[in-house]
Amino acid sequence: MKKKIANIGIIGCGRIAGHHCRAIKNNDNLKLTAVCDLDKAKAKLYQDEYNTIAFDNYHEMLETNPEIDTVAIITPSGMHFEHSIDILGNYKKNIIVEKPTFLRTSDFNSIQNLLNQNNLKLYPIFQNRHNNAVKRVKKAITEKELGEVRIVSVRVRWCRPQRYYDLSEWRGTYAMDGGCLTNQGIHHLDLMRYLGGPISSVSAKMNTMGSNIEVEDVVVGNVEYENGALGSVEITTAARPDDFEASISIVGSKGLAQIGGIAVNELQLFTPNPIECSKYSEDFSGNVYGNGHDKIYEEIVKDISNISPFSVSVNDAFNTIKLLNSFYVSNEKNKIIITNDSEGSSFLGRIDDSLSNLYRSKK
Repeated sequence: MKKKIANIGIIGCGRIAGHHCRAIKNNDNLKLTAVCDLDKAKAKLYQDEYNTIAFDNYHEMLETNPEIDTVAIITPSGMHFEHSIDILGNYKKNIIVEKPTFLRTSDFNSIQNLLNQNNLKLYPIFQNRHNNAVKRVKKAITEKELGEVRIVSVRVRWCRPQRYYDLSEWRGTYAMDGGCLTNQGIHHLDLMRYLGGPISSVSAKMNTMGSNIEVEDVVVGNVEYENGALGSVEITTAARPDDFEASISIVGSKGLAQIGGIAVNELQLFTPNPIECSKYSEDFSGNVYGNGHDKIYEEIVKDISNISPFSVSVNDAFNTIKLLNSFYVSNEKNKIIITNDSEGSSFLGRIDDSLSNLYRSKK
């Protein structure tokens, strides 16, 4: 039998965990050693489907399966940092962290120190970068097919009714979740950076209009890029009664590209060569998470094998979270925020032990 390059354990068995399980099982170099959720019934669903072992305490999972060398953290967003610190510092395992990597920019310093001290890896998840439409537009920007970038526009008009937030205690909270910008819009913010380049300043306004939650479900904002290009952001989960649009468009000096679809999977406009729109569009019907997790785990294997580095560095993820926080700080302070000077939001990722205790495993 072929020796596995990595033995992976998963903590957090919500819906997105299935995509991780499938991607691991689809890769001959990986083994799904165990899955864990505080609600063991959720973990057992994946145990039965993927022929692995289920736990309801990740300490027990790691102590009884020392061969696990990499842990996928798919817990509520506000728990990512605490779980990462424990798994890096006490168990000395590589970590794969779902979006948003962490809620606070300050979290990255502690994480980077542990990575350096223990010679470990962090693999942030931004799977939409692997979509064919995104890759084609990235190539067009890199090779100047679109010319110089002048305007980048994001529009996300989705529906998340109150019953969505009522599913779990962590949803719709600053401590554990963030609102439409952090949960639903983070991929589009990441693509604004990935495609348009470094962003120097942010001006944003937020409101809560569609649900009884403490975080935003409506955001509008403007950004300025370091190269002088401008960007606009409109993100909401207060659209009713359905999801309508999720797009990012780039206006360049030579042409225009627009990516849309359920998960930035359709190349809708591409003036350098319009016939390529169908070629670089993918069908994500009923699958908002897309197909990128398979490619992410392929990259993880190559990185562990020293073939090629993982495409999203820790600093890359930090810059996306720094941009995210700049939107919140702009709204909190009612002014334009210089992204490099922002110290982070006063609300997003704030400590709430009573809420965190609901998602902690006792050792």
